[in-house]
Amino acid sequence: MAREVYGRRRVLVTGGAGFLGSHLIDRLLDRGDEVLCADNLFTGDKRNLDHLHGHPRFEFIRHDVSFPLYVEVDEIYNLACPASPIHYQHDPVQTTKTSVLGAINMLGLAKRLRCRIFQASTSEVYGDPAVHPQREDYWGNVNPIGFRSCYDEGKRCAETLFFDYRRQHKLAIKVARIFNTYGPRMHPADGRVVSNFIIQALKGEPITIYGDGGQTRSFCYVDDLLDGFMKLMETPDEVTGPVNIGNPNEFTIHELAELVINLTGSASTIVTRPLPQDDPMQRQPNIDLAREKLGWEPRVQLREGLGRTIAYFDALLSRDRSPS
Repeated sequence: MAREVYGRRRVLVTGGAGFLGSHLIDRLLDRGDEVLCADNLFTGDKRNLDHLHGHPRFEFIRHDVSFPLYVEVDEIYNLACPASPIHYQHDPVQTTKTSVLGAINMLGLAKRLRCRIFQASTSEVYGDPAVHPQREDYWGNVNPIGFRSCYDEGKRCAETLFFDYRRQHKLAIKVARIFNTYGPRMHPADGRVVSNFIIQALKGEPITIYGDGGQTRSFCYVDDLLDGFMKLMETPDEVTGPVNIGNPNEFTIHELAELVINLTGSASTIVTRPLPQDDPMQRQPNIDLAREKLGWEPRVQLREGLGRTIAYFDALLSRDRSPS
């Protein structure tokens, strides 16, 4: 299984040029690992990796995980997939391929190498939940033929593949279900609620709420999420997941909008638009399993995390406005 040299691991991160992937790569390099990043740059951005140019333990390869990849590594983190509705609905067939064929290809690689593999799954597997908060043993309430299905069902199928590889091939798998995560390096045009509200507030534009704003979400800061990822990856083989990784503090979308306006000092007003199809009304993780198996729970509260994220986007907008 191991190709470690003098205790140093070689780790593959698919989707490594994205928001979560680039932060994870920083963590792995800080730990002393060698990191291979594979990303087709559909939603990832190489600027997220600019600070790693010339790093002796980092390598980037442009690759689409819906095709096989032949490399030699000790661990795999499979994060490759568009994660925001505006991106995953742009090419829904490719989104499903990325989740399903990507899982097959990365699991095949892990099987050949006999190495541990991590799957970044999602709270979207719960759909518009009839159980609140959501526990890992809840099977979900998902529309299999809706506009969001390419992502929801793609991730559900990927989980199926992971557990079948576990049962059939004794593969060491780790599956995390990610709840709404935010922080620096989010794509400013990804259509997700935190980045949308911050960009609109900083520009003084109306903040757009879909529906009446009474729907709820739970927001986890990126640093906390990555702590959960790495703790899960280090657990014994019998701890497979799925494990919810998210912040259980629940906020309405309207409360989030008001907090962003307050923290930015913006004069933005709030406007409403019709609610998109299949948009879940409630989303809150039960993290009892993460507390028990990982000794993990989030530490960064929403006001603090938003402050850091606002500072990032403010600097980004200032840079874009500066003359070249």
